[in-house]
Amino acid sequence: MNRLQSLFALTFVLVMTGALPGCATETMCAARCSGDAKITTDVQALIDQHPDLGPPNLINVKTLDHVVYLNGLVSTGLQREIAESVARETMGVVKVENLIAVIH
Repeated sequence: MNRLQSLFALTFVLVMTGALPGCATETMCAARCSGDAKITTDVQALIDQHPDLGPPNLINVKTLDHVVYLNGLVSTGLQREIAESVARETMGVVKVENLIAVIH
């Protein structure tokens, strides 16, 4: 990946992080999003237990209406797939949107 693509991927990840605030700030979501904070915490904890995914908190997790949004940067497609698999297997998750960018 060239420098321009890496910069684009980083910019995309940062924009998505700000655009997906989760239920904590969504007033209309209070009733539907019950459990989203726990799902986010559970997914993040499971991802952080995988040393092959890089340092803790390299992958950001947000949950909105039981849909988990993953974003961040990893160095291989396998790491991206592992993070998605971990999120899918977490109780309460109905869908995973994998926005993790692979950079080399």
